Amino acid sequence: MSKWSRALIPLYMKAYKINPHELMIPPKQYPSLQDFFIRKLKNGARVIQKGENIIISPVDGVLEEWGVITENTEMVIKGKVYSVKEMLGNESIAMDYIGGQFALLYLSPAHYHRIHAPYSGKIISKHVLGKKSYPVNRLGLRYGKSPLSKNYRLATEINGGYGKYAIIKIGAMFVNSIEWTNPNDWVEKGEELGYFSFGSSVVLLFPKGFMEMNQRLKKGTTIFMGDPLGTIIESE
Repeated sequence: MSKWSRALIPLYMKAYKINPHELMIPPKQYPSLQDFFIRKLKNGARVIQKGENIIISPVDGVLEEWGVITENTEMVIKGKVYSVKEMLGNESIAMDYIGGQFALLYLSPAHYHRIHAPYSGKIISKHVLGKKSYPVNRLGLRYGKSPLSKNYRLATEINGGYGKYAIIKIGAMFVNSIEWTNPNDWVEKGEELGYFSFGSSVVLLFPKGFMEMNQRLKKGTTIFMGDPLGTIIESE
């Protein structure tokens, strides 16, 4: 996006009610609207729940859906059915998550678009799936032709000590809409993993017996990076 778009930043902030006090640098210092879109936040702008057994939201977004991953490896999202196999691109890996929990988080243009680790662990796999990408928004989730399963996406599995979990970043508009910025094999809870260059969604998959969702969270709730998403189920 060209530098002329810099003049649009104040209008963008006003339209989406973006808090200037959270920004790492003043709005006038961003070279373009795109640079502002992938902005970083000041230290302390998000409170990361530090409890050892707490899984946090990896992004700012709307909790569109959460629930149990069914035995037939399908999940229902806004009235559409998507299989875990399509999300992960591997039936064998998908089977590991049957009976576990999933969560779908939608990021609008108003949201902070950097992605963080929901729980500490070692990255055990990371792969790109999908050659096409369609706009991801609430209308698309409801009425699009399987938009999530066909979109360009980056699937990452992380071993969190109590077992592995998957975080699937779903791009929008074009194939380079997801940027991975973390070079490490081990990530700490709350550590940045990457960012979306356009509006997008994140799907989290947890195996059976790994975690329990935060029952206070209601579908459609806005959640912030660092907020408690669920709790690790510790084996006795």
